Amino acid sequence: MILGGISIENTIQMSLFQYFLDEEQFSIQEATDLVKNIKNMDVNNESIRARIYEGVDRGIFTKVTRGVYKVTRQIEGKENTCLLINGDGRDLSMIKDHSVDGIITDHPYDLQKALTGGNRKFATFELFRYESKDFKEKQRVLKENAFLVEFIPEESEVNYEYLYEIKKMARESGLKYFAKVSWVKGNFVSNTGRKAKNSEDVMIFSNGEPRNLKLDAKKNLAVAKENNLDVKGKSSYEIRDMLQENNLDVHYMKGTNGMLPTVFNHQPKNVKDKIMEAEKPVELIEEIIEYISKPYETLLDQFAGSGNFVIACYNKNRNSIAIEKDNTMFEKMKNNIEENIDVKFEEIEYEC
Repeated sequence: MILGGISIENTIQMSLFQYFLDEEQFSIQEATDLVKNIKNMDVNNESIRARIYEGVDRGIFTKVTRGVYKVTRQIEGKENTCLLINGDGRDLSMIKDHSVDGIITDHPYDLQKALTGGNRKFATFELFRYESKDFKEKQRVLKENAFLVEFIPEESEVNYEYLYEIKKMARESGLKYFAKVSWVKGNFVSNTGRKAKNSEDVMIFSNGEPRNLKLDAKKNLAVAKENNLDVKGKSSYEIRDMLQENNLDVHYMKGTNGMLPTVFNHQPKNVKDKIMEAEKPVELIEEIIEYISKPYETLLDQFAGSGNFVIACYNKNRNSIAIEKDNTMFEKMKNNIEENIDVKFEEIEYEC
């Protein structure tokens, strides 16, 4: 857009530069207020955010966020990165639009009747309920067709309305309902509520149409035979590997990497061994990761808690971004990760 011979993009950047020249830093919200309310420019929030990112690329801005830790390793010439952020997982303003290959998260939902029993409290961390803006932010940072995985409680008399609201807010933000799979917690049984239970639900959405991760077995078999490859007794995954080894195209269809199971069955840790109450087993997250992503892609956990998500990503050669708000839990998370994958995080200045 051109305004008086000067592009409005440059006008936004120069306005920000001049206004915040003497400030140590500025937030995206402060930038938005300046552009829309003080400068009265008729632009949307996404355009303002984009101009800031472009300004970083051009060296005009450097916005620093403290409490960010990073570790990087090289595998077969490829970089694998873990990024920890001590911040609010509901604020994703530091993450660029459509830059994340998948989200796996378990928000600390505020359902007091479900989280108390007699004089007992089952959650000692900060609780909240999702709002529409939360799903709009998830949709913004997710790449097109990427998957969002939300751990949610099994439906009950105290949460069924909220679970419906989650689906509705996700749909209204542009996310499509894909599937729901129960996580069965081995031989663990909870005797709270109206019935004994031992499961949570894993709800999966896609950002628009689901991405193509499911192997097209028929097409891949045809390609292998056309190129005289010996496929007798080979599984579809073995045929895929053969095609890749011979620099032949591998064909995929819409959906997750393989048919989702009827249940995810993984035993949680004993209470005394957990970093936090709502901790998910590493093996469970690893299985989900394999279904929704490919190696060296970037996955996000907005409410990272114990950090088992990062350990799972590291084990499966995925890049990870993990956000945790509580300072004490963040330190426990960092320690848990360093102890389990034998790395040492370094604090960095994170430019966004």
